[in-house]
Amino acid sequence: MLGLNGPDSIAPGSTGPPPNMSPSIAGANEDTRPLFPNPLSAPPCCGVTLRSQGRRPPANVPPRLLTIPIMTDPRVARSNALYARAQQLIPGGTQLVSRRPTRFANGVSPVFAARGQGARIWDVDGNEYIDWATGILAIILGYCDPVVDQAVIEQIHRGVNFSISTEVELELAEELVRTIPCAEMVRYTKGGGDACTVAVRIARGTTGRDKVLFCGYHGWHDWYLAANLDAAASLNAHLFPGIEPIGVPRALAGTAHPFPYGDTAALGTLLDEHRGEVAAVMMEPFRSERPPAGYLDEVARLTRAAGAVLIFDEVSTGLRFGLGGAQEFAGVTPDMAVYAKSMSNGYSFGAVVGTRAVMEPAARMFVSSTYWSDAVGIRAALTTIGELRRRNVPAQIAAYGEQIQQSINEVARSTGCPVKCGGLVQYPQLQFQVDDPHLKAKVVTLYIQEMARRGCHGYASFGLNAAQGAAELQQTTEAAREVFTLIAEGLHSQSIDRLLIAQPQQETFRRLVH
Repeated sequence: MLGLNGPDSIAPGSTGPPPNMSPSIAGANEDTRPLFPNPLSAPPCCGVTLRSQGRRPPANVPPRLLTIPIMTDPRVARSNALYARAQQLIPGGTQLVSRRPTRFANGVSPVFAARGQGARIWDVDGNEYIDWATGILAIILGYCDPVVDQAVIEQIHRGVNFSISTEVELELAEELVRTIPCAEMVRYTKGGGDACTVAVRIARGTTGRDKVLFCGYHGWHDWYLAANLDAAASLNAHLFPGIEPIGVPRALAGTAHPFPYGDTAALGTLLDEHRGEVAAVMMEPFRSERPPAGYLDEVARLTRAAGAVLIFDEVSTGLRFGLGGAQEFAGVTPDMAVYAKSMSNGYSFGAVVGTRAVMEPAARMFVSSTYWSDAVGIRAALTTIGELRRRNVPAQIAAYGEQIQQSINEVARSTGCPVKCGGLVQYPQLQFQVDDPHLKAKVVTLYIQEMARRGCHGYASFGLNAAQGAAELQQTTEAAREVFTLIAEGLHSQSIDRLLIAQPQQETFRRLVH
Protein backbone atom coordinates (compact mmCIF):
# COMPACT_ATOMS: atom_id res chain seq x y z
CA MET A 1 0.00 0.00 0.00
CA LEU A 2 1.27 3.46 -0.90
CA GLY A 3 1.51 6.46 1.37
CA LEU A 4 -0.80 5.51 4.26
CA ASN A 5 0.14 4.46 7.75
CA GLY A 6 -2.10 2.22 9.82
CA PRO A 7 -3.88 -1.10 9.40
CA ASP A 8 -5.29 -2.36 6.14
CA SER A 9 -8.56 -3.32 7.81
CA ILE A 10 -11.52 -0.98 7.74
CA ALA A 11 -14.08 -0.03 10.36
CA PRO A 12 -16.31 -2.78 11.74
CA GLY A 13 -19.44 -3.06 9.62
CA SER A 14 -17.94 -1.21 6.64
CA THR A 15 -17.56 -3.03 3.38
CA GLY A 16 -15.06 -1.41 1.05
CA PRO A 17 -12.06 -3.66 0.47
CA PRO A 18 -8.64 -2.35 1.51
CA PRO A 19 -6.14 -1.79 -1.29
CA ASN A 20 -4.56 -5.24 -0.94
CA MET A 21 -7.88 -7.09 -0.89
CA SER A 22 -9.64 -8.45 -3.96
CA PRO A 23 -12.40 -6.08 -5.08
CA SER A 24 -14.79 -9.00 -5.09
CA ILE A 25 -14.56 -9.29 -1.28
CA ALA A 26 -17.15 -6.75 -0.19
CA GLY A 27 -20.36 -6.91 1.78
CA ALA A 28 -23.55 -4.90 1.72
CA ASN A 29 -23.24 -1.20 2.39
CA GLU A 30 -25.44 0.85 4.72
CA ASP A 31 -27.82 3.45 3.35
CA THR A 32 -25.55 6.46 2.87
CA ARG A 33 -28.09 9.00 1.65
CA PRO A 34 -27.66 12.33 3.45
CA LEU A 35 -30.69 13.78 5.19
CA PHE A 36 -29.69 17.18 3.83
CA PRO A 37 -28.80 16.95 0.08
CA ASN A 38 -27.87 20.64 0.04
CA PRO A 39 -24.68 20.95 2.14
CA LEU A 40 -25.37 24.60 2.89
CA SER A 41 -28.69 23.75 4.55
CA ALA A 42 -27.29 21.03 6.80
CA PRO A 43 -27.27 21.70 10.55
CA PRO A 44 -23.89 22.00 12.28
CA CYS A 45 -23.87 18.36 13.40
CA CYS A 46 -24.34 16.79 10.02
CA GLY A 47 -21.84 14.81 7.96
CA VAL A 48 -20.01 12.75 10.58
CA THR A 49 -20.63 9.38 12.16
CA LEU A 50 -20.66 10.11 15.87
CA ARG A 51 -21.61 6.52 16.60
CA SER A 52 -18.62 5.00 14.83
CA GLN A 53 -16.26 7.20 16.86
CA GLY A 54 -17.67 6.05 20.17
CA ARG A 55 -19.34 9.40 20.84
CA ARG A 56 -22.86 10.14 21.91
CA PRO A 57 -24.85 12.64 19.87
CA PRO A 58 -24.77 16.13 21.41
CA ALA A 59 -27.51 16.47 24.00
CA ASN A 60 -28.82 19.69 22.47
CA VAL A 61 -29.24 18.23 18.96
CA PRO A 62 -32.54 16.46 18.19
CA PRO A 63 -32.05 12.97 16.70
CA ARG A 64 -33.88 14.00 13.52
CA LEU A 65 -31.07 16.48 12.78
CA LEU A 66 -28.34 13.84 12.80
CA THR A 67 -27.03 12.46 9.53
CA ILE A 68 -27.79 8.87 8.55
CA PRO A 69 -24.78 6.94 9.89
CA ILE A 70 -21.90 6.56 7.49
CA MET A 71 -18.98 4.19 7.78
CA THR A 72 -15.50 5.53 8.34
CA ASP A 73 -11.98 4.31 7.81
CA PRO A 74 -10.10 4.07 11.15
CA ARG A 75 -6.99 5.46 9.47
CA VAL A 76 -8.62 8.91 9.54
CA ALA A 77 -10.21 8.55 12.99
CA ARG A 78 -8.66 11.71 14.43
CA SER A 79 -9.63 13.76 11.36
CA ASN A 80 -13.24 12.66 11.77
CA ALA A 81 -13.19 13.29 15.52
CA LEU A 82 -11.89 16.82 14.96
CA TYR A 83 -14.58 17.41 12.37
CA ALA A 84 -17.22 16.38 14.91
CA ARG A 85 -15.83 19.06 17.24
CA ALA A 86 -15.63 21.59 14.42
CA GLN A 87 -19.31 21.21 13.58
CA GLN A 88 -20.20 22.38 17.08
CA LEU A 89 -18.06 25.51 16.72
CA ILE A 90 -17.95 26.42 13.01
CA PRO A 91 -21.14 26.65 10.91
CA GLY A 92 -20.77 23.96 8.26
CA GLY A 93 -17.67 22.57 9.97
CA THR A 94 -15.11 24.30 7.73
CA GLN A 95 -14.30 27.87 6.71
CA LEU A 96 -14.34 26.91 3.01
CA VAL A 97 -17.10 24.87 1.36
CA SER A 98 -14.54 23.16 -0.89
CA ARG A 99 -12.84 21.68 2.20
CA ARG A 100 -15.95 19.99 3.57
CA PRO A 101 -15.67 16.19 3.77
CA THR A 102 -18.72 15.87 1.52
CA ARG A 103 -16.63 17.32 -1.32
CA PHE A 104 -14.30 14.33 -1.11
CA ALA A 105 -14.98 10.79 0.16
CA ASN A 106 -16.67 11.51 3.46
CA GLY A 107 -15.36 9.20 6.16
CA VAL A 108 -12.29 8.09 4.20
CA SER A 109 -10.59 11.23 2.87
CA PRO A 110 -8.53 13.28 5.32
CA VAL A 111 -10.25 16.30 6.85
CA PHE A 112 -7.49 17.97 8.90
CA ALA A 113 -3.91 18.55 7.78
CA ALA A 114 -0.91 18.62 10.09
CA ARG A 115 1.77 19.79 7.66
CA GLY A 116 2.81 19.96 4.03
CA GLN A 117 6.08 19.73 2.13
CA GLY A 118 6.61 19.91 -1.61
CA ALA A 119 3.86 17.95 -3.37
CA ARG A 120 2.62 16.19 -0.22
CA ILE A 121 0.56 16.70 2.90
CA TRP A 122 0.30 14.75 6.16
CA ASP A 123 -3.00 14.56 8.01
CA VAL A 124 -3.50 14.62 11.77
CA ASP A 125 -3.56 10.81 11.81
CA GLY A 126 -0.04 10.70 10.34
CA ASN A 127 -1.08 9.58 6.85
CA GLU A 128 0.91 10.91 3.90
CA TYR A 129 -0.76 11.97 0.65
CA ILE A 130 0.10 13.50 -2.68
CA ASP A 131 -2.18 16.54 -2.64
CA TRP A 132 -3.75 16.65 -6.09
CA ALA A 133 -6.07 19.41 -4.86
CA THR A 134 -2.85 21.44 -4.33
CA GLY A 135 -4.32 23.61 -1.60
CA ILE A 136 -7.55 24.20 -3.58
CA LEU A 137 -5.26 25.50 -6.38
CA ALA A 138 -3.51 27.96 -4.03
CA ILE A 139 -0.17 26.11 -4.19
CA ILE A 140 1.82 26.46 -7.42
CA LEU A 141 5.45 26.06 -6.31
CA GLY A 142 4.82 23.37 -3.69
CA TYR A 143 4.18 23.45 0.04
CA CYS A 144 6.77 25.28 2.13
CA ASP A 145 8.70 26.53 -0.87
CA PRO A 146 12.05 27.55 0.67
CA VAL A 147 12.55 30.69 -1.42
CA VAL A 148 9.09 32.11 -0.79
CA ASP A 149 9.08 31.13 2.88
CA GLN A 150 12.50 32.69 3.48
CA ALA A 151 11.38 35.95 1.86
CA VAL A 152 8.29 35.96 4.09
CA ILE A 153 10.34 35.21 7.23
CA GLU A 154 12.67 38.10 6.46
CA GLN A 155 9.66 40.39 5.92
CA ILE A 156 8.16 39.29 9.25
CA HIS A 157 11.41 40.23 10.98
CA ARG A 158 11.21 43.70 9.39
CA GLY A 159 7.52 44.12 10.19
CA VAL A 160 4.17 43.09 8.80
CA ASN A 161 1.66 45.92 9.03
CA PHE A 162 2.55 49.56 9.56
CA SER A 163 0.73 52.85 9.94
CA ILE A 164 2.24 53.95 6.61
CA SER A 165 2.81 52.18 3.30
CA THR A 166 5.75 49.90 2.42
CA GLU A 167 7.94 49.95 -0.67
CA VAL A 168 7.12 46.33 -1.47
CA GLU A 169 3.58 47.50 -2.37
CA LEU A 170 5.06 49.51 -5.24
CA GLU A 171 7.47 46.78 -6.25
CA LEU A 172 4.64 44.30 -6.69
CA ALA A 173 2.45 46.85 -8.49
CA GLU A 174 5.26 47.50 -10.97
CA GLU A 175 5.74 43.74 -11.47
CA LEU A 176 2.05 43.21 -12.16
CA VAL A 177 1.91 46.10 -14.63
CA ARG A 178 4.94 44.70 -16.47
CA THR A 179 3.53 41.17 -16.54
CA ILE A 180 -0.25 41.21 -17.05
CA PRO A 181 -1.56 42.62 -20.37
CA CYS A 182 -4.52 44.61 -19.00
CA ALA A 183 -2.71 45.92 -15.91
CA GLU A 184 -2.01 49.65 -15.75
CA MET A 185 -3.13 50.17 -12.15
CA VAL A 186 -3.66 47.75 -9.25
CA ARG A 187 -5.46 47.31 -5.93
CA TYR A 188 -4.78 44.57 -3.38
CA THR A 189 -7.09 42.37 -1.30
CA LYS A 190 -6.63 39.27 0.86
CA GLY A 191 -8.49 36.76 -1.32
CA GLY A 192 -10.36 36.00 -4.52
CA GLY A 193 -13.92 36.70 -3.40
CA ASP A 194 -12.92 40.11 -2.08
CA ALA A 195 -11.06 40.83 -5.31
CA CYS A 196 -14.16 40.03 -7.38
CA THR A 197 -16.27 42.31 -5.20
CA VAL A 198 -13.77 45.16 -5.40
CA ALA A 199 -13.69 44.80 -9.19
CA VAL A 200 -17.48 44.97 -9.37
CA ARG A 201 -17.54 48.03 -7.10
CA ILE A 202 -14.97 49.79 -9.28
CA ALA A 203 -16.83 48.87 -12.48
CA ARG A 204 -20.09 50.18 -11.05
CA GLY A 205 -18.43 53.36 -9.86
CA THR A 206 -16.66 53.95 -13.16
CA THR A 207 -19.72 53.36 -15.36
CA GLY A 208 -22.39 54.74 -13.04
CA ARG A 209 -24.43 51.57 -13.65
CA ASP A 210 -25.67 48.85 -11.31
CA LYS A 211 -26.16 45.56 -13.14
CA VAL A 212 -23.64 42.74 -13.60
CA LEU A 213 -23.78 39.87 -16.07
CA PHE A 214 -21.69 36.89 -15.04
CA CYS A 215 -20.64 33.40 -16.04
CA GLY A 216 -19.11 30.97 -13.54
CA TYR A 217 -18.37 31.08 -9.83
CA HIS A 218 -17.19 34.37 -8.35
CA GLY A 219 -17.40 34.08 -4.57
CA TRP A 220 -19.87 34.44 -1.74
CA HIS A 221 -20.64 38.16 -1.74
CA ASP A 222 -24.05 39.81 -2.05
CA TRP A 223 -23.57 41.13 -5.59
CA TYR A 224 -23.19 37.53 -6.87
CA LEU A 225 -25.69 35.59 -4.76
CA ALA A 226 -28.29 38.25 -5.58
CA ALA A 227 -28.83 36.34 -8.83
CA ASN A 228 -30.90 33.78 -6.91
CA LEU A 229 -33.25 36.45 -5.59
CA ASP A 230 -34.89 36.62 -9.02
CA ALA A 231 -34.93 32.90 -9.76
CA ALA A 232 -33.92 30.17 -7.33
CA ALA A 233 -32.11 28.27 -10.09
CA SER A 234 -29.99 31.13 -11.45
CA LEU A 235 -26.79 29.80 -9.86
CA ASN A 236 -27.48 26.11 -10.51
CA ALA A 237 -25.23 25.95 -13.56
CA HIS A 238 -22.55 28.27 -12.19
CA LEU A 239 -22.14 27.30 -8.52
CA PHE A 240 -24.31 24.34 -7.50
CA PRO A 241 -28.05 23.75 -7.06
CA GLY A 242 -29.92 24.72 -3.93
CA ILE A 243 -28.13 27.94 -3.00
CA GLU A 244 -30.44 30.06 -0.87
CA PRO A 245 -29.54 33.78 -0.86
CA ILE A 246 -30.14 34.02 2.88
CA GLY A 247 -28.98 37.37 4.22
CA VAL A 248 -28.75 38.99 0.78
CA PRO A 249 -30.90 42.16 0.67
CA ARG A 250 -34.02 41.80 -1.46
CA ALA A 251 -33.25 45.24 -2.82
CA LEU A 252 -30.47 43.65 -4.90
CA ALA A 253 -32.94 41.56 -6.91
CA GLY A 254 -32.46 42.15 -10.62
CA THR A 255 -28.87 43.39 -10.34
CA ALA A 256 -27.03 40.16 -11.28
CA HIS A 257 -27.84 37.93 -14.24
CA PRO A 258 -26.07 34.73 -15.40
CA PHE A 259 -25.26 33.82 -18.98
CA PRO A 260 -24.15 30.42 -20.34
CA TYR A 261 -20.53 29.88 -21.33
CA GLY A 262 -19.84 29.68 -25.05
CA ASP A 263 -23.13 31.29 -26.11
CA THR A 264 -22.52 34.80 -27.43
CA ALA A 265 -26.12 35.09 -28.63
CA ALA A 266 -27.37 34.66 -25.07
CA LEU A 267 -24.95 37.32 -23.83
CA GLY A 268 -25.98 39.67 -26.62
CA THR A 269 -29.65 39.19 -25.74
CA LEU A 270 -29.01 40.02 -22.08
CA LEU A 271 -27.03 43.12 -22.99
CA ASP A 272 -29.91 44.26 -25.22
CA GLU A 273 -32.51 43.56 -22.52
CA HIS A 274 -30.56 45.64 -20.01
CA ARG A 275 -29.25 48.26 -22.42
CA GLY A 276 -27.54 51.15 -20.65
CA GLU A 277 -27.74 49.42 -17.25
CA VAL A 278 -24.89 46.88 -17.31
CA ALA A 279 -21.76 47.94 -15.44
CA ALA A 280 -19.72 44.79 -15.97
CA VAL A 281 -19.50 41.40 -17.60
CA MET A 282 -17.66 39.14 -15.13
CA MET A 283 -16.44 35.71 -16.23
CA GLU A 284 -13.75 33.08 -15.97
CA PRO A 285 -12.16 33.17 -19.43
CA PHE A 286 -11.83 29.37 -19.25
CA ARG A 287 -11.00 26.74 -16.68
CA SER A 288 -10.13 23.22 -17.78
CA GLU A 289 -11.21 23.37 -21.43
CA ARG A 290 -10.02 25.67 -24.21
CA PRO A 291 -12.71 28.24 -25.09
CA PRO A 292 -14.48 27.94 -28.46
CA ALA A 293 -12.61 29.67 -31.28
CA GLY A 294 -13.34 33.40 -31.34
CA TYR A 295 -15.64 33.21 -28.31
CA LEU A 296 -13.73 35.50 -25.96
CA ASP A 297 -13.07 38.00 -28.75
CA GLU A 298 -16.81 38.26 -29.38
CA VAL A 299 -17.53 38.58 -25.65
CA ALA A 300 -15.09 41.50 -25.52
CA ARG A 301 -16.66 43.14 -28.56
CA LEU A 302 -20.22 42.82 -27.24
CA THR A 303 -19.28 44.05 -23.77
CA ARG A 304 -17.46 47.14 -24.98
CA ALA A 305 -20.16 47.95 -27.53
CA ALA A 306 -22.59 48.01 -24.60
CA GLY A 307 -20.35 50.41 -22.66
CA ALA A 308 -19.69 47.84 -19.93
CA VAL A 309 -16.44 46.72 -18.29
CA LEU A 310 -15.11 43.25 -19.14
CA ILE A 311 -13.67 41.53 -16.05
CA PHE A 312 -11.79 38.24 -16.21
CA ASP A 313 -11.91 36.22 -12.98
CA GLU A 314 -8.47 34.57 -12.97
CA VAL A 315 -8.51 33.51 -9.33
CA SER A 316 -8.23 29.83 -10.27
CA THR A 317 -6.49 29.97 -13.65
CA GLY A 318 -4.11 32.59 -12.31
CA LEU A 319 -0.53 32.27 -13.48
CA ARG A 320 -0.74 28.56 -14.30
CA PHE A 321 -1.15 29.23 -18.01
CA GLY A 322 1.60 31.83 -18.18
CA LEU A 323 2.91 34.80 -16.23
CA GLY A 324 0.48 37.04 -18.11
CA GLY A 325 -2.41 34.90 -16.93
CA ALA A 326 -5.23 33.29 -18.86
CA GLN A 327 -5.74 36.51 -20.81
CA GLU A 328 -2.26 36.23 -22.30
CA PHE A 329 -2.80 32.52 -23.02
CA ALA A 330 -6.12 33.24 -24.76
CA GLY A 331 -4.89 36.35 -26.55
CA VAL A 332 -7.84 38.48 -25.36
CA THR A 333 -7.24 41.46 -23.08
CA PRO A 334 -10.07 42.44 -20.68
CA ASP A 335 -10.55 45.82 -19.00
CA MET A 336 -9.97 44.33 -15.54
CA ALA A 337 -8.82 41.04 -14.04
CA VAL A 338 -8.75 39.57 -10.55
CA TYR A 339 -6.14 37.22 -9.08
CA ALA A 340 -5.54 35.29 -5.85
CA LYS A 341 -4.75 31.67 -4.88
CA SER A 342 -1.54 30.57 -6.64
CA MET A 343 -0.26 34.12 -7.14
CA SER A 344 1.23 33.99 -3.61
CA ASN A 345 1.75 30.21 -3.20
CA GLY A 346 -0.74 29.82 -0.38
CA TYR A 347 -0.22 33.06 1.51
CA SER A 348 -3.30 35.24 1.82
CA PHE A 349 -3.35 37.71 -1.05
CA GLY A 350 -5.50 38.93 -3.93
CA ALA A 351 -5.19 41.59 -6.60
CA VAL A 352 -7.42 43.62 -8.88
CA VAL A 353 -5.71 44.96 -11.99
CA GLY A 354 -7.04 46.97 -14.90
CA THR A 355 -6.65 49.74 -17.39
CA ARG A 356 -6.04 53.25 -16.13
CA ALA A 357 -9.37 54.42 -17.57
CA VAL A 358 -11.29 51.90 -15.47
CA MET A 359 -9.14 51.87 -12.34
CA GLU A 360 -8.28 55.55 -11.82
CA PRO A 361 -11.81 56.56 -10.76
CA ALA A 362 -11.39 54.18 -7.79
CA ALA A 363 -9.35 56.92 -6.12
CA ARG A 364 -12.67 58.67 -5.44
CA MET A 365 -14.41 55.50 -4.18
CA PHE A 366 -14.23 54.24 -0.63
CA VAL A 367 -12.51 50.89 -1.21
CA SER A 368 -10.16 50.35 1.73
CA SER A 369 -9.00 47.79 4.30
CA THR A 370 -6.15 47.71 6.82
CA TYR A 371 -4.94 44.22 5.96
CA TRP A 372 -4.92 44.69 2.18
CA SER A 373 -1.45 46.20 2.56
CA ASP A 374 -0.18 43.47 4.90
CA ALA A 375 3.42 43.03 3.77
CA VAL A 376 3.48 39.24 4.18
CA GLY A 377 1.02 38.49 1.38
CA ILE A 378 2.53 41.15 -0.87
CA ARG A 379 6.06 39.86 -0.32
CA ALA A 380 4.89 36.29 -0.95
CA ALA A 381 3.23 37.31 -4.22
CA LEU A 382 6.27 39.25 -5.44
CA THR A 383 8.60 36.36 -4.63
CA THR A 384 6.27 33.74 -6.10
CA ILE A 385 6.05 35.59 -9.42
CA GLY A 386 9.83 35.87 -9.48
CA GLU A 387 10.20 32.13 -8.89
CA LEU A 388 7.60 31.29 -11.53
CA ARG A 389 9.64 33.28 -14.03
CA ARG A 390 13.04 31.96 -12.91
CA ARG A 391 11.97 28.31 -12.97
CA ASN A 392 9.70 28.66 -16.01
CA VAL A 393 6.96 26.99 -13.99
CA PRO A 394 4.05 27.47 -16.44
CA ALA A 395 5.93 25.48 -19.10
CA GLN A 396 6.90 22.88 -16.49
CA ILE A 397 3.26 22.48 -15.43
CA ALA A 398 2.09 22.08 -19.03
CA ALA A 399 4.67 19.37 -19.73
CA TYR A 400 3.85 17.53 -16.51
CA GLY A 401 0.11 17.71 -17.16
CA GLU A 402 0.65 16.14 -20.56
CA GLN A 403 2.53 13.25 -18.91
CA ILE A 404 -0.33 12.75 -16.46
CA GLN A 405 -2.93 12.65 -19.21
CA GLN A 406 -0.91 10.14 -21.24
CA SER A 407 -0.23 7.88 -18.24
CA ILE A 408 -3.78 7.93 -16.89
CA ASN A 409 -5.32 7.34 -20.32
CA GLU A 410 -3.01 4.36 -20.89
CA VAL A 411 -4.13 2.91 -17.56
CA ALA A 412 -7.79 3.50 -18.45
CA ARG A 413 -7.37 1.66 -21.75
CA SER A 414 -5.55 -1.28 -20.19
CA THR A 415 -8.09 -1.74 -17.38
CA GLY A 416 -11.21 -1.17 -19.45
CA CYS A 417 -12.40 1.58 -17.13
CA PRO A 418 -14.77 4.02 -18.89
CA VAL A 419 -12.82 7.17 -18.10
CA LYS A 420 -10.76 9.71 -19.99
CA CYS A 421 -8.22 12.17 -18.63
CA GLY A 422 -8.79 15.26 -20.75
CA GLY A 423 -9.05 19.02 -20.73
CA LEU A 424 -6.21 21.48 -20.91
CA VAL A 425 -2.89 19.98 -19.82
CA GLN A 426 -2.49 22.69 -17.17
CA TYR A 427 -5.48 21.26 -15.28
CA PRO A 428 -6.22 17.63 -16.28
CA GLN A 429 -9.74 16.37 -15.54
CA LEU A 430 -11.14 12.86 -15.25
CA GLN A 431 -14.30 12.36 -17.28
CA PHE A 432 -16.10 9.15 -16.33
CA GLN A 433 -18.26 7.99 -19.22
CA VAL A 434 -21.27 6.86 -17.18
CA ASP A 435 -24.69 8.01 -18.39
CA ASP A 436 -26.69 7.67 -15.16
CA PRO A 437 -25.85 10.81 -13.11
CA HIS A 438 -26.53 9.08 -9.78
CA LEU A 439 -24.29 6.15 -10.66
CA LYS A 440 -21.67 8.56 -11.98
CA ALA A 441 -21.59 10.40 -8.63
CA LYS A 442 -20.98 7.09 -6.90
CA VAL A 443 -18.21 6.16 -9.34
CA VAL A 444 -16.48 9.51 -8.81
CA THR A 445 -16.76 9.04 -5.04
CA LEU A 446 -15.36 5.51 -5.29
CA TYR A 447 -12.41 6.89 -7.26
CA ILE A 448 -11.73 9.59 -4.64
CA GLN A 449 -12.19 7.07 -1.82
CA GLU A 450 -9.84 4.44 -3.18
CA MET A 451 -7.19 6.91 -4.34
CA ALA A 452 -7.17 8.41 -0.83
CA ARG A 453 -6.58 4.96 0.62
CA ARG A 454 -3.57 4.69 -1.68
CA GLY A 455 -2.09 8.02 -0.63
CA CYS A 456 -3.55 10.31 -3.31
CA HIS A 457 -5.84 13.07 -2.02
CA GLY A 458 -8.00 15.22 -4.26
CA TYR A 459 -10.97 15.40 -6.56
CA ALA A 460 -11.43 13.74 -9.96
CA SER A 461 -8.85 16.17 -11.32
CA PHE A 462 -5.18 17.02 -11.01
CA GLY A 463 -4.11 20.38 -9.60
CA LEU A 464 -0.48 20.83 -10.58
CA ASN A 465 2.50 22.48 -8.92
CA ALA A 466 6.23 22.70 -9.49
CA ALA A 467 7.10 20.27 -6.68
CA GLN A 468 5.41 17.31 -8.34
CA GLY A 469 7.72 14.94 -10.17
CA ALA A 470 8.42 11.38 -11.27
CA ALA A 471 7.68 9.83 -7.86
CA GLU A 472 4.22 11.42 -7.70
CA LEU A 473 3.45 10.37 -11.27
CA GLN A 474 4.50 6.78 -10.62
CA GLN A 475 2.58 6.46 -7.35
CA THR A 476 -0.54 7.98 -8.87
CA THR A 477 -0.37 5.80 -11.98
CA GLU A 478 0.02 2.63 -9.90
CA ALA A 479 -2.86 3.67 -7.65
CA ALA A 480 -5.06 4.54 -10.63
CA ARG A 481 -4.40 1.11 -12.16
CA GLU A 482 -5.77 -0.59 -9.04
CA VAL A 483 -8.68 1.83 -8.67
CA PHE A 484 -9.71 1.76 -12.34
CA THR A 485 -9.67 -2.05 -12.20
CA LEU A 486 -11.93 -1.92 -9.14
CA ILE A 487 -14.33 0.51 -10.83
CA ALA A 488 -14.45 -1.48 -14.08
CA GLU A 489 -15.25 -4.68 -12.20
CA GLY A 490 -17.77 -2.88 -10.01
CA LEU A 491 -19.60 -1.49 -13.03
CA HIS A 492 -19.55 -4.86 -14.78
CA SER A 493 -20.97 -6.67 -11.74
CA GLN A 494 -23.26 -3.78 -10.73
CA SER A 495 -21.62 -3.71 -7.30
CA ILE A 496 -20.48 -0.08 -7.00
CA ASP A 497 -22.73 0.44 -3.97
CA ARG A 498 -21.10 -2.45 -2.14
CA LEU A 499 -17.64 -1.00 -2.73
CA LEU A 500 -18.45 2.42 -1.29
CA ILE A 501 -17.49 3.25 2.27
CA ALA A 502 -18.14 6.96 1.79
CA GLN A 503 -21.37 8.77 1.06
CA PRO A 504 -21.71 9.81 -2.60
CA GLN A 505 -19.84 13.06 -3.10
CA GLN A 506 -21.96 16.18 -2.85
CA GLU A 507 -22.19 18.02 -6.16
CA THR A 508 -19.08 20.06 -6.80
CA PHE A 509 -18.85 23.57 -8.17
CA ARG A 510 -20.04 23.73 -11.77
CA ARG A 511 -17.76 26.70 -12.55
CA LEU A 512 -18.31 26.92 -16.30
CA VAL A 513 -21.17 25.41 -18.24
CA HIS A 514 -21.10 24.95 -22.00
